[in-house]
Amino acid sequence: MNAFRFRRAAIAVTAAVTLPLTLAACGGDDSSSDSAADKTSSSAPAEEQSSPAMEDPAPADGPFGPACAGVPKDGAGSFDGMAQDPVATAASNNPALSTLVTAVKKAGLVDTLNNAQNITVFAPTNDAFAKIPKADLDKVLADKEMLTNILTYHVVGEKLTPQALESGTYETLQKSTLATKGSGEDYTVNDNSKVVCGNVPTANATVYIVDTVLMPKA
Repeated sequence: MNAFRFRRAAIAVTAAVTLPLTLAACGGDDSSSDSAADKTSSSAPAEEQSSPAMEDPAPADGPFGPACAGVPKDGAGSFDGMAQDPVATAASNNPALSTLVTAVKKAGLVDTLNNAQNITVFAPTNDAFAKIPKADLDKVLADKEMLTNILTYHVVGEKLTPQALESGTYETLQKSTLATKGSGEDYTVNDNSKVVCGNVPTANATVYIVDTVLMPKA
């Protein structure tokens, strides 16, 4: 009988010791799981912030555009050289503007352009004049009044910065208006003539070299 009681007591003691250990072990597993979950949650990447809206490129401070690469690096036809001369003289030193210079001379506008102050000239390249059928171009070059009308349409009586070209309408020396639009280094005049080398300084003007001859509206 005593042996039986002793065995029951031993079983009870063992159970009493084992149960708390088991519960503690279970509680430890839950804590580990919670910690792992917390760790996983904290290491999850945060939501990506929305990217700011793209802004228009800032206008260039100096000469810009693909055709600027063809301007001589030094000498009278370089950007530094052109900045020293009045606009008609400066243009005569740029090989890409030789047809324009010929037209200016035929119209008798050299002194007019050289003596004007703070003007903007939209200067068509030789390739721009080449877009005009030869017979038509020859006819224009032979008609001083018509030629003067066209050439003075390329001149605005104020210096225009690239910012001013972003959206503007300006009166020309020919007395009708031209319109500009664009941003950064991409501008057009009257929707069809693209600035290929812009913001070129001369002693009395800012020059925007364009790829198409501008025609007066009236």
